[in-house]
Amino acid sequence: MSSAANLLDFDLEGLARFCEGLGEKRFRATQLFRWIHQKGATSFGDMTDLAKSLRDKLPTAATITGLPVISQHISADGTIKWLFDVGQGDAVEAVFIPEDDRGTLCVSSQAGCAVGCRFCSTGHQGFSRNLTTGEILAQLWFAEHFLRKHLNRSERVITNVVMMGMGEPLQNYNALVPALKVMLDDHGYGLSRRRVTVSTSGVVPTMDRLSQDCPVALAVSLHAPLDALRDNLVPLNRKYPIDELMDACNRYLQHAPRDFITFEYCMLDGVNDQPEHAQALIDLVKRHQTGGVWCKFNLIPFNPFPASGLLRSPQARVQAFAKQLLDAGIVTTVRKTRGDDIDAACGQLAGDVKDRTRVGERIAQQRTITLHPTKGSPA
Repeated sequence: MSSAANLLDFDLEGLARFCEGLGEKRFRATQLFRWIHQKGATSFGDMTDLAKSLRDKLPTAATITGLPVISQHISADGTIKWLFDVGQGDAVEAVFIPEDDRGTLCVSSQAGCAVGCRFCSTGHQGFSRNLTTGEILAQLWFAEHFLRKHLNRSERVITNVVMMGMGEPLQNYNALVPALKVMLDDHGYGLSRRRVTVSTSGVVPTMDRLSQDCPVALAVSLHAPLDALRDNLVPLNRKYPIDELMDACNRYLQHAPRDFITFEYCMLDGVNDQPEHAQALIDLVKRHQTGGVWCKFNLIPFNPFPASGLLRSPQARVQAFAKQLLDAGIVTTVRKTRGDDIDAACGQLAGDVKDRTRVGERIAQQRTITLHPTKGSPA
């Protein structure tokens, strides 16, 4: 087993300490950091402005190792989904969603998920393990530099990152925060705090920690206005009930880069999509409102999968639900479905792979476009 450090595991401060451990000045870390994240370099020999002494030390002390890409799917609408191998039969997904004014990458934080929300295909796969900082960043590192070549662009392609892929980010906090810092660092990806969003099902104490350590935009998977219903849909609610979660959201707002919290609400036929549910949401928002507009709702069409026993709400009911919230003065949007032809909803493709590995099939036999980059390189 090699003892070489994977440099994708370090934020800039961690990389500076690593360089000092090699007897090098801290400023060398900034140069190295730029080569890795801004230029997508994988060979230390290409890093021409590094001191030769450091270039000579790095090949035995460090690697730049991304995740092997199992498959890539490109949708007719331009959405791209990658499946990455994280070892021992587990795979995680990242999805790029292009729009006219932005390019958003949805990133995974865990292999599987322990929260077990009823409507989430990832949760039905169970939990395998937390991803490392390097495994979280490898998704962005690969996608950004692949997309520059794919789209023939020299400037940054990914303008927004949402931690809305597989897993509950706040249950992998120690790996998440250094990854966020790399995304925000001007020597890394230079993203605005407003353009990096962490989605959580409501891990209240860790929401408070994030507000102090690295306050980025926050999205909360709400999905129900009442505790009895949310207990059933989002089991974490039994530990941190809705009113406690709302109070934590208001505390987070005091440090957040945006002046609102986004509440995600998956529309489930006959379960949480009735007029009385909309009215209960309105009452909830008003009860916890301390000023003007403090939240917005994103209504999400459900992506059905057999194990859930749930169905997608009819479009007319989704629109009526949205109108009821809007008429009450609550900013509400309905999420467009993207990449339906490639199963771009979180967890769908990885779940298929996990099922295949259980019956002994090789993970790379997934019926897809298969890539074979060196060490997961974006090249």
